[in-house]
Order: sequence, then C-alpha cells, then structure tokens
Amino acid sequence: MLTVAVLISGGGSNLRALLDAAAEPGFPARIVVVGADRPADGLAHADAYNIPTFAVPYREYATREEWGDELARQLTAWRPDLIVLSGLMRLLPAAVVAAFAPRIINTHPAYLPEFPGAHGVRDALAAGAEQTGASVIVVDDGVDTGPILAQERVPVLPGDDETSLHDRIKPVERRLLIDVVRRIAEGELDLAAPASSNPPAATA
Repeated sequence: MLTVAVLISGGGSNLRALLDAAAEPGFPARIVVVGADRPADGLAHADAYNIPTFAVPYREYATREEWGDELARQLTAWRPDLIVLSGLMRLLPAAVVAAFAPRIINTHPAYLPEFPGAHGVRDALAAGAEQTGASVIVVDDGVDTGPILAQERVPVLPGDDETSLHDRIKPVERRLLIDVVRRIAEGELDLAAPASSNPPAATA
C-alpha cells in the first residue's frame, strides 16, 4: 500500500477528491497526513476522514529555507512513499526537493510546458489560446519543469474568463491526479526512471 502525504494551501478540492478515491475499496494508496503552509480551510477535509494534519505557517519563519527545514521534519516523521502538492501555492526549497525527490508530484492547470507558473489559466487567456489543459508532473528545482506524468487538453471556449476556464480544468486535474497516484501505487509509473520510460498519459 502506497503511503501518501498531501500538502495544500487553500480549500483542498483536489485533496478531497483524492481522499474520496483513497476511501474506495481496492484503491492501492492511503493518505497518512495532510500538511499546509497556512491555516488552510482544506485541512477540514482531512479531519472529516480522521487523517492527521499539520501546519507549518510560512510567515512564522525568517527564511524560506528555515520554513523548508521544518516542513521536511514534519514530512519525514510520517515517512510517506509519495508527496502530493495539491494546490500548495509556494515553491519548495531546493533542500526539500532534494530530500524527497523524485517522490514529489504536483498538478498544474495548463498543458505543460505551456503556461507554467502561478497564473497558468490567466496566462492562457491572455495569450488567446484556443486550448489549454491540465498536467501532473514530478517536482524538480524549476517552476513546473519536471517530467510530465499525465496531461490532457481542455478547450478554451468563447466567453471564458479565468473562473469559468479554471472550473472546467479542475475536474480534469482531479481525475489525472487520482489516476497517477493509482498507477504509481500499482507500479505502472516508476518515478525514478527516466522520463522517456514513462510516457505521459495524454489526450490531445
């Protein structure tokens, strides 16, 4: 059984979907802890499933590195096989990535390498893109530059604004995330293998 730690910053909609999936009989992974970089509303989803939680508030630390050191200590205590960034709106310090790589994955609301960064949906609209998407990647030291594990296209419709487009991307993100976690747990995806050995599941 794959053990998973999830890190969030906000409402945790992807977290809730993953918790629901993990509660299904036969799902090959279980969430052992949920952490946040602030007093996030999404921690309530973990409470509903009696999953332990922790918070490492970023603003309480003098440097990003000190925050990262405490985050790493919290995660290490649970010894997760996999760490899922589920709406964590903060870059992990290099030392944290190095400590757990390649066992950290993240979702992104764009068809990477298109529109990386914190405003992927807004940037797609600003560029006049006819389509964007959702991706699940391995976290590395860059900004949304890690190996792609799964991605799927989402069309940009006439009249879309940032909210309406993001609302259509989110269900795709959730579905891809759940499938990637399952595939990792079942040995279909090897995070330690070269990217070419794990071609992404993709829908053009």
